[in-house]
Amino acid sequence: MEKIIVPVKRLAGHKDLPLPRYMTPQAAGMDICAALKDDLILNPGERAMVPTGIALSLPDGYEAQLRPRSGLAWKQGVTLVNSPGTIDADYRGEVAVILINHGKQPFLIKRGDRIAQLVVGPVCRVSWQEQEILDETDRGGGGFGHTK
Repeated sequence: MEKIIVPVKRLAGHKDLPLPRYMTPQAAGMDICAALKDDLILNPGERAMVPTGIALSLPDGYEAQLRPRSGLAWKQGVTLVNSPGTIDADYRGEVAVILINHGKQPFLIKRGDRIAQLVVGPVCRVSWQEQEILDETDRGGGGFGHTK
C-alpha cells in the first residue's frame, strides 16, 4: 500500500476540529468534519456548502475526492451534490462539501459532525490520439441499460 504525506493547514478558528481521519484500519476514505460556527438545518430538497476548516497541499500527480458517507445517505438521505467532488493538486483554498438533503426530514448539522469522506489517489494524465476507427469490443456502442 502506497503512503504519501500531504501537508494540511487548519484554518483560523478551527484548530479544535480533528483532521480527516480513517475510522477503521482498512478504510479507503477519511471522514471529514463540518467546521460550522452555528448549527445548520438542511431541509428536504435544500443544499448547502459546508466548510471543513482545512486547506490541502496535494502533491503533483494526486487528487482528493469528496464522497458521501454511506450511513448519512442511507439513513438520512443526505449526500453530496457533486459526487465525487474533486480537489486538484494546485487548489489551496478551504475544502468545502456541497451537501443536499434528499430525505423527508430536516437534517441537523453541528460543528464537528462527520459529513463526507475524503479519498486521496493518483491522477493519470491523458494525451489524445485521434483515430477514424476504434478497436472492436463485444459491447460496442451499448450504453445505459444495455446489459440484462
